[in-house]
Amino acid sequence: MKPGAKVDWKITDKGLTPFVGKREMAWAPQAGSQIEFISCPVFEVLYEGTRGPGKTIALLVAFYQYCGKGFRHEWKGIIFRRTYPELRDIIDKSRALFSVLCPQAKYNATEHIWTFPDGEKLIFAHFKEPSDYYKYHGHAYPFIGWEELCSWPTDLGFKRMISCCRSTRVGMPRMIRATANPYGVGHNWVKARYKLPIINERNGHMIGKVIRDEDGDRVSIHGELRENKVLLHAQPNYVKLLRASASCEAELKAWLYGDWNIVAGGMFDDLWDNLIHVVPNFPFELIPPGWRLDRSFDWGQSKPFSVGWWAESNGEEIEWRGRKYGMVRGDLYRIAEWYGWSGKANEGVNMLSVDMAAGIRQREIDWQIHGRVRSGPADTSIFDDFEPGKSVAGDMAKHNIYWEKADKARKQGWLQIRKLMKQALPNPDGPREDPGIFALEQCEQYQRLMPVMSRKDRDLDDIDTDSEDHLPDEVRYRVRRQNRTIQQGDW
Repeated sequence: MKPGAKVDWKITDKGLTPFVGKREMAWAPQAGSQIEFISCPVFEVLYEGTRGPGKTIALLVAFYQYCGKGFRHEWKGIIFRRTYPELRDIIDKSRALFSVLCPQAKYNATEHIWTFPDGEKLIFAHFKEPSDYYKYHGHAYPFIGWEELCSWPTDLGFKRMISCCRSTRVGMPRMIRATANPYGVGHNWVKARYKLPIINERNGHMIGKVIRDEDGDRVSIHGELRENKVLLHAQPNYVKLLRASASCEAELKAWLYGDWNIVAGGMFDDLWDNLIHVVPNFPFELIPPGWRLDRSFDWGQSKPFSVGWWAESNGEEIEWRGRKYGMVRGDLYRIAEWYGWSGKANEGVNMLSVDMAAGIRQREIDWQIHGRVRSGPADTSIFDDFEPGKSVAGDMAKHNIYWEKADKARKQGWLQIRKLMKQALPNPDGPREDPGIFALEQCEQYQRLMPVMSRKDRDLDDIDTDSEDHLPDEVRYRVRRQNRTIQQGDW
């Protein structure tokens, strides 16, 4: 089909079928976002939006349109999902599409590679962790595609692979193409990268503004389910099916409206502001006697352990070097920490509990707060006997380090931390009225881990337990000490 050819859609026994003149077409892009995505000349393009506008098919056609154009084996593409099982859908769609567009193309099911008549190749591959980049380091792919971009929790692998989008052939197209629905663990970084608007700010514009920076030019194109006349003709109840299938209101808004104003992505990165949530170190001797000092603890041996020391304001202010702290009763400050790790992510130091207790006690003596620090919440597993009559909590008590059993409500805990982070932000209408959570600059592990905690793929109200979540767990124990119940609307 020639570019710009007028396509008429007619109902046949095959369903809604494209025609150019009297000639029936095997396939044609539908008017709107599909055509805009396939023909967009910008180097990096994200096709985002609702479920169902035909994003996956458009991603395949974006590569295929340059087959048979004389580039031969030099036209090579790769499309990623996080895991091989996730590739099944796009592989099935590629079989259906290429069998009609190019029956001579061959698919190698073992290597997941399409080879086209002139030698062009399209590879399907998984890319789970940023370190997977080294499988492709030095490779050249003029076409790189990412299916469901929000399934990646960070942009590290995506940005590294930009270096592989290259070719020595003059005139060879070079393109990064991706699809995304707003619901997923990568929501926040994808939204930030493409400066995606909330739904009522788009004002009907399908194509976003072109962004130009050191990564190159990029743009987003918004697709809507209503554009896919073929799908809605074949399955008129598809919207009802989506409503019934969505697991929560946020997922429903993402699926039906492509709304980027939902809460998804990282657990805290949409709220985190280093200039607000991290404050300069102040001397502990300035902490008023009326403030509560305590600690929280998440135990680990082969995995890291985490101890956090906290100061909770009673409303009496601290003033230090021209700044005031604790102006709102309930303001919570992480004043110090001890993170027991090897220096490698998620790897502990196998320290005995008695040595942990001694280390806690010595630190409090050095900081001149020993005797003032009260017992605080800890992982309930430390109270379990590892031998008859012996437990981690019991061993630590011998060194006068005592703990309370933590309230381990996970989802409520994360909501409560989010609420405190939001309440720490400046109030545009006047002074803050509700307590926030802050950390002193010396709490480096808190700053390393809290902003990047990712949500579970299949439960965005919880943190991914495969991540390095020991310090966030310990923070959650302390925040839950008040055992306040909140609703999602509170934050």
